[in-house]
Amino acid sequence: MTNEKILVVDDEVEIGEIIKDFLEMEGYEVVLAFDGEEAIKSFEQHSPQLVILDIMLPKMDGMEVCRMIRSQSTVPIIMLSAKQDDMDKILGLGFGADDYITKPFSSAVLVARVKSHLRRYTKFSTPPIPTNDSIYTFGDVKICFKSHAVLVNKKEIPFPAKEFQLLKYLILNENRVLTKEQIFNHVWGYNDYGDISTVTVHIRKIREKIEKNPADPKYISTIWRVGYKFSKG
Repeated sequence: MTNEKILVVDDEVEIGEIIKDFLEMEGYEVVLAFDGEEAIKSFEQHSPQLVILDIMLPKMDGMEVCRMIRSQSTVPIIMLSAKQDDMDKILGLGFGADDYITKPFSSAVLVARVKSHLRRYTKFSTPPIPTNDSIYTFGDVKICFKSHAVLVNKKEIPFPAKEFQLLKYLILNENRVLTKEQIFNHVWGYNDYGDISTVTVHIRKIREKIEKNPADPKYISTIWRVGYKFSKG
């Protein structure tokens, strides 16, 4: 038996209930939502470990719900749609979905995908910062999260607050591609009226400080037409 919680979002009540039954038979706790706004509220209230999200929803479509969830969490998101073209668009535009299933689908396929993503999430979601330590290192870089200090080759480098927050966000999502929209919304916030291009500017400044060759970065990679990814190299 498992105690993972899954949020299922589908405006077709019957489909939502069927998915709920499948997953509860496997021991998962399931929360249902039937429109986009309810999905966001349920996500914030219940903090699920995985989201199954239909693309066609009233009040707020699945793409926007996916984007909003991804801006604050790295939980796996599996999108549902009856149209293959929708799925290609979701993954290609980098909305943050981890997987997709086209309708109609079998219970076996759904459960297998859920188990696979939960295993991967459990394995890789542990924050890279040890709970009993506030220091994170990679290459010649050492970051003291408690004091907001960044040292390169044992020399402290000035890091303004936004640059530090951006770098920390990338690190906490190590090996995950983050869109510029996700980064902007997390670091600057939805209510900020700044230009999203500021993300590119800040990434360039961070690379100049931590990369041996900023033109050929080792740690912060550009994912063409999507965003950026941090890895230890």
